[in-house]
Amino acid sequence: MISKLEREGRLTHIRSPVSVEFEMASIMATLLEKPVMFENVKESKFRVVGGMCSSRDLIAEALNTCKEDLIFKLAEAINNLKSPQTVINAPCQEVVESPDLEKLPIMRYMPKDGGKYITSAICVVKDPEFETQNVCFHRLMLIDKNHLVARIVENRGTDVALKKAGGELDIAICIGNSTASMLAAATSLPMGIDEFSLANALERTDLVKCKTVDLKVPANTEIVLEGKITRNMHAEGPFLDLTTTYDKIREQPIIEIKCITHRKDAIYQTLIPGMHEHRILMGMPKEPTIFNEVSKVCNCKNVYITQGGGNWLHAIVQIIKQQPDDGKKAIDAAFKGHGSLKHCVVVDDDINIYDSDAVEWALATRFQGDKDLVVKPSQPGSSLDPSADLTEGKKALTCKVGFDATIPWDKKDKSFKAESYAKVDLKKYM
Repeated sequence: MISKLEREGRLTHIRSPVSVEFEMASIMATLLEKPVMFENVKESKFRVVGGMCSSRDLIAEALNTCKEDLIFKLAEAINNLKSPQTVINAPCQEVVESPDLEKLPIMRYMPKDGGKYITSAICVVKDPEFETQNVCFHRLMLIDKNHLVARIVENRGTDVALKKAGGELDIAICIGNSTASMLAAATSLPMGIDEFSLANALERTDLVKCKTVDLKVPANTEIVLEGKITRNMHAEGPFLDLTTTYDKIREQPIIEIKCITHRKDAIYQTLIPGMHEHRILMGMPKEPTIFNEVSKVCNCKNVYITQGGGNWLHAIVQIIKQQPDDGKKAIDAAFKGHGSLKHCVVVDDDINIYDSDAVEWALATRFQGDKDLVVKPSQPGSSLDPSADLTEGKKALTCKVGFDATIPWDKKDKSFKAESYAKVDLKKYM
């Protein structure tokens, strides 16, 4: 994708010396996260690229589709997983060296950050029960040249595998990945399924065995950190999260890095927290999981996890209503499809789900609170919601609310369609 953007003149090059301390992040934000390459990093020999997945258009382009069909491309891949091949030699292992994380261009993004962070890496661990790999994102704060501290969300894939393993677990951290691998890491698949099979279903993704740990990583990734999640703990945070608010400081597991492998000309990939790339990568892969669940109970046409909801907490679900309770069934299925979802609005297929005014219009004209509101108090929710019950050591609890903004079944014979004026050729009248 870098080569394609380069050929088409869509990759901004910053050749002046820049620092990993706030400066690079500020440049990326000022560029509105357009793809950018930093050629001259003051603190590191590695070049840095950012903004590669900062829009739905860029992600769609990388997967050879259009943004309107992204959800269907992802849903098809989820339903038709393809096991990747393992190769012997790989670009990501052209250089093998002892760990010195301080040589990497690990960035500090904002003044309140707890430290320098790796933000765009995908982490690979193996579930000891199923012997399959789990692939996910963790924010990783630098401690010293061979230690990181990872934010590991309770009861998710890595945490579950870590508990099964007795508190220590091998890990491979991949920096500089294909769009397909990043989407696979952001998508939750059932336990026991190697999530690289999703990446390989989206595009060919060969794997290679790591040098020091019993794990496999994408052969074409740029940089791999091999190590172990330990029982030792360290303060992690604060850090800016999806909602553009700071997450709190927690005691989290320390990762000890044993080995670094990388391409000879490796490019370090970054993304800036709390903005579009972070939010799209987190939220968009949940759309097909919601779509698949809703499709089990009614005719689902599309799903959009909204920017206003931090690309995580709010979803618009579009259905073709065929039964009186389809709207409410869709609400229940949507919450099942994305466990962190807080608010869900279900609309008919004549509503443009990407237009917030159109969704609000559906609420104004088709929704009655005493009949169409679904309220689910004290539900497991997201720790990213600052208004939730975030009692230490417990799963975040929230009140989930669904809005059935579809045309009322007992009034479907009445006119609920928005009328439009005819288009005319103004040249005839000028």
